[in-house]
Amino acid sequence: MPDLTNTLQVPHLGGINVGYRLSSSSLDKNKPTLVLFNPFTATVDYYLPEFNDETFCRAANLVAVEPLGHGRTRARKTESFTYWDTAIATLQLLDALGVDQFFALGTSQGGFIAVRLALIAPERVKGVIPIGSSMDSESPRSRELGCWDGPGACSGLVTLAGDFNPVPEFEPGDNYYDFLMEIGFGKHIDQETRDFWARTIKSNYSGDEGKRRICMAAVTLAGRDGLHERLPYVKAPVVWFQGTDDVVFSFKQAQADITLFKNSVEARLVACEGGVHFLSRTHGDRIRREVAEFITKWTGNSRSNL
Repeated sequence: MPDLTNTLQVPHLGGINVGYRLSSSSLDKNKPTLVLFNPFTATVDYYLPEFNDETFCRAANLVAVEPLGHGRTRARKTESFTYWDTAIATLQLLDALGVDQFFALGTSQGGFIAVRLALIAPERVKGVIPIGSSMDSESPRSRELGCWDGPGACSGLVTLAGDFNPVPEFEPGDNYYDFLMEIGFGKHIDQETRDFWARTIKSNYSGDEGKRRICMAAVTLAGRDGLHERLPYVKAPVVWFQGTDDVVFSFKQAQADITLFKNSVEARLVACEGGVHFLSRTHGDRIRREVAEFITKWTGNSRSNL
């Protein structure tokens, strides 16, 4: 399929050029829309399997959005941002695209953004789909439940963020690529996938400008606020996919978090046996099938969400 990746400027934070990809050159008004958010330091290319799945694309318009600090998305007037800012910018992007109601899906940090959308625009979000995610901050409690030590893992980039000396020769490096690939895709990742993402991340985060963006992305991840107290305000249906072998956010954490969606019309956790953190790697076919079923169920009798 053609690469329908583009940028569009929205007004939040004094102007943000948002990178996004569509599944077709024009959105079909007779189909629901699914908005997708990629994991840490990935791009919309993370969802290539979804965009290349013709059956899945028939079920919904796909709009993959790159969060602030990722891909082609650039804030014009600030280097500081949060996941709430990405959520607001996404709503403005969808306004410009003519999308009113939609489903929100996100992998890892993408799940943080998807739920934030349901909180700030409850009348627009028809369903939420976290994948390999967490609703907590990087808290001691999350580590007690078997999640990673996020502040420790991000400490190098967070420390570097406070050093404003230019680093024109910066690149994340092989140690970072190997670390991300192993915790994301698992220890048995193939060389082709590893090399693809090494090239992509190096291209995106090279030089001093790249250094500043990856550092703020790490600050945003490590310093994010938790959502536990806010989850009862989510009324949209939730289906959460979690791998049992996820080394970043544990299945125990997901089991605890899903119970906090007390007022959702449906809140269901799907266990994916042997699933890794980047869960579509091991359970992509199942996730796409069940997401399509979830969208069909909760689209209702409405002909259009545009």
